[in-house]
Amino acid sequence: MKTFTALLVVICAMIFLALLFNVSIMVTAHGQGITWKASLQAIRTVETGGMPNGGIGAMGDGGKAYGPYQIWKPYWQDSRVKGSHAQCLNSKAYSEKVMQGYMLRYAPREFGRLVAGTGKVSDLEKVARIHNGGPKGHKRKSTLKYWAKIKRLIP
Repeated sequence: MKTFTALLVVICAMIFLALLFNVSIMVTAHGQGITWKASLQAIRTVETGGMPNGGIGAMGDGGKAYGPYQIWKPYWQDSRVKGSHAQCLNSKAYSEKVMQGYMLRYAPREFGRLVAGTGKVSDLEKVARIHNGGPKGHKRKSTLKYWAKIKRLIP
C-alpha cells in the first residue's frame, strides 16, 4: 500500500507540474514499454484519426462527443479538470489533460505505468476500454470491439 501511495503522490505531482506549466505528460519509453503518448495516439486514431486536423473540431455521437478524443460531458465532469467541456472540441492539449484527470480517478496504476513508459498491453487495454465505456468500461463486453481496434495499432 505504501508503494501505491508513493506512486500516486509522484503521479499527482507530475500532473500538477504539467498543468502548472501547461505541458502534456508524454514520456518516451526507450523500448521499455507502452507510453502514455503512444496510448493517446492510438486512442485518437481510433476516435478521429481519419478526420482533418487530427480531429480538432470533430463532433460525434449526435454532437455529444467533442474533439480529437471524442470526450462526452460526463467524462469531462468526472475528470475534475478546470475549464469547460467545450474546450475539448478545439484543443488536443486540453482534451489530454481531461483524459489524464479521468484516468487518475479510474485507472491510476495503469496510467502511472504508461506515464513512466513501462506500460503493458493490459494497461493500455484497461485505459482504452475505460475511455470508451466509462469507469467500468474495462469490464464491459461492449468495449471489446473498441479494444480490438486499439490493439491493432500497437506494435
